[in-house]
Amino acid sequence: MTAVVPLPRGPYTPRATPLDLKPGARTPSSRTVFSAAHVVADPYADIGPDDPAAVDWESTLAFRRHLWSHGLGVAEAMDTAQRGMGLDWAGAAELIRRSAAEAKSVGGRIACGVGTDQLPEGPAPTLAEVTAAYEEQLALAEEHGVQPILMASRALVRAARGPEDYLATYAHLLRQASEPVILHWLGPMFDPALEGYWGSTDLDEATDTFLKVIAEHPDKVDGIKISLLDAAREIDVRRRLPGGVRCYTGDDFNYPELIAGDERGFSHALLGIFDPLGPLAAHAVRVLDTGDVAGFRALLDPTVELSRHLFQRPTRFYKTGVVFLAWLAGHQDHFTMVGGLQSARSLPHLATAYELADGLGLFPDPGLAAHRMRALLAVHGGAR
Repeated sequence: MTAVVPLPRGPYTPRATPLDLKPGARTPSSRTVFSAAHVVADPYADIGPDDPAAVDWESTLAFRRHLWSHGLGVAEAMDTAQRGMGLDWAGAAELIRRSAAEAKSVGGRIACGVGTDQLPEGPAPTLAEVTAAYEEQLALAEEHGVQPILMASRALVRAARGPEDYLATYAHLLRQASEPVILHWLGPMFDPALEGYWGSTDLDEATDTFLKVIAEHPDKVDGIKISLLDAAREIDVRRRLPGGVRCYTGDDFNYPELIAGDERGFSHALLGIFDPLGPLAAHAVRVLDTGDVAGFRALLDPTVELSRHLFQRPTRFYKTGVVFLAWLAGHQDHFTMVGGLQSARSLPHLATAYELADGLGLFPDPGLAAHRMRALLAVHGGAR
């Protein structure tokens, strides 16, 4: 039996065996499912806090191969990959290039975040500068044959005077896009700089503007990703979409019910929590493919406690827990993050994440996860 782990709230006996979820299973068919994947830092890079991020490319790409092997799509260079929180545009561009090539080599589905993060912080840019920045990133995505995800832009918040500037900017970009894109509405709980997106802090008004963009260009919108942690609003928006436009849930609090859907529709998925849940999430959706909604919920509902824990306020630091679990699961050899973000969550927070993930059977080698958890506790003086 694996020895107990001396967690801050008391001794914990790890699970003896993990879930038996082997790679090589078919891609889910009833829902399109993307995992927003994290990046792996290079722990030996001799860099300072103001230097560009150093990425361990082989480990980063190996994790994407892991997701593809279980039938998931990869949403690349999103906020889970620390866009705007350690990974700059130059790093994101290299990530897109490398992941696009890897996706082609293994036949994996990929979509990539397109934004404006090459623009400097400071005085508000012009709308023309915001548009040009989007165009540069859109061109890179299209050059490498990946589906673009038009991400919410901090720069556009600073440049726009009202809803009409959002409508004009997105109309211009959608006319230019050669293939349908995914529109991403990321709420301020994930990024406080996005407060008032779509030209209003009133969510009803913002929703109307968002839907107007889609209604005017339905042929250029494959789908939308909503990350507001508001299931009722997502369902309302989903029901108001033009025919053929998908809703990809980004709700890491309510994803089982939103993916399962109701008599009037369902959401697909593009989720950061599907980074640590990847194999289990894919298996659950394959169960849903058979029409077994109860079986799907029985598999995925128990994961919500872990997800809500990782995404608790300040929500933007959920990435720390995601990378921590990847380390415990053996997907990388260290718990170091670009920008030093491994320090963004407390030891008790990480210990609870370990306990919840182990209880779900997420670690392929529970003994390794327990060993690494003990090592972390010892480094922090917490081992008893």
